[in-house]
Amino acid sequence: MDNTIMRIAMLSYHTCPLATLGGKDTGGMNVYVRDLTRELGRRGVGVDVFTRSQDEHVPRVVHNLGYGNRVVHVPAGPETPMSKPHLAEYIDIFTEGVLNFAETKGFEYDLIHSHYWLSGLVGLALRQAWNIPLIQMFHTLAVMKNRVARSKEEESSSLRLETEGRLLREADRVVAATPAEVAQIQWLYREDISRVVVVPPGVDTSHFYPILKDEAKEFIGVPCHDRMLLFVGRIEPLKGVDTLIEAVGILHGEGVLDEHPFCLAIIGGDPQVSQEQMTAEMERLQSLRKSLGILDLITFLGKRDQDTLQYYYSAAEVVVVPSHYESFGLVALEAMACGTPVVASETGGLAFLVRDGETGFHVPTADPKALAERLRVIIQDDVLRAKLGNQAAKYAKAYAWSEIVEQILDLYSSLQGKKLA
Repeated sequence: MDNTIMRIAMLSYHTCPLATLGGKDTGGMNVYVRDLTRELGRRGVGVDVFTRSQDEHVPRVVHNLGYGNRVVHVPAGPETPMSKPHLAEYIDIFTEGVLNFAETKGFEYDLIHSHYWLSGLVGLALRQAWNIPLIQMFHTLAVMKNRVARSKEEESSSLRLETEGRLLREADRVVAATPAEVAQIQWLYREDISRVVVVPPGVDTSHFYPILKDEAKEFIGVPCHDRMLLFVGRIEPLKGVDTLIEAVGILHGEGVLDEHPFCLAIIGGDPQVSQEQMTAEMERLQSLRKSLGILDLITFLGKRDQDTLQYYYSAAEVVVVPSHYESFGLVALEAMACGTPVVASETGGLAFLVRDGETGFHVPTADPKALAERLRVIIQDDVLRAKLGNQAAKYAKAYAWSEIVEQILDLYSSLQGKKLA
């Protein structure tokens, strides 16, 4: 017997919420979908997360999110990882797979909640087939990514731009992470924002909380006397890792790291593959590290399981988020929840999330000198670093999923039972 108060079809077409973080298409969105689904389950909401199958050996339906909620791997095209441009070709097949699953199981859904523009295309088709409301969350905006792109390869496709505009016009609600994102939608897309609501992502404070540094370092295998800066994220130009490496080079050249020894740990990507298999960005960053003569100061750790990240955040003295654009910046929130100050680019959601001088510092994007200056301040002042960390942990509690899910539930309730004309 189904005792759920409502049932949601959650769409995460291009990436599975259970995927290991640090891969090409895994990051904050995976964490968001996974943790939101778990929290909704705690409140009696049934959720089926539909994602494209990328491995034929993984069961079609898994129950890793608890409370009876499922991740449904829908075959659509080759069951292997695929680049986003090619994924658009299999939208119709994926949509048909979702419809067949619901029909076979005899399920009816109250709402569709889609994530990213590719899922939004699926959501529009399901909205028409099921005659139920669609809630869309973009996570990143194509226009904003194009504004900071440094090459044609980094720019979003015309299909993505057209789809995001269509979703802004046709979805019943669009969830923005911050007021800054609402402003970007209004001024860059020139679309009506009356159906846009602001609900920030949450953080699992039962998982991300301050751990004593000696215990955290012991868990990840770092000697207690070693101190580290930390970056967590995908290895791609948008993330600004080159700016961070250049900043470490500046600190090294000035002798700051001789007086206050630190190393930089980078979580993300796959640094152990052969040079032929290595991504262009990983190869570029490795070469930059070598050219600056700081090979021994920077360690590429590769991917790490989400369930171990709290130890890395807690072990770090500072977490750096040097992105050229972030719609929110979940890594910054997770780090603050662990009591670690954050130095972040003053862009997008990061400018809203990180409180300059209170939970960390802002720096201009793509400015290694400014980043080095802020890192110098925070590295050299143990008292300041501890103060910022303590304030960060307190501030992050307002973003606990137990608080944020209430806003999501209010949104769901406002649309539940609404049939489309």
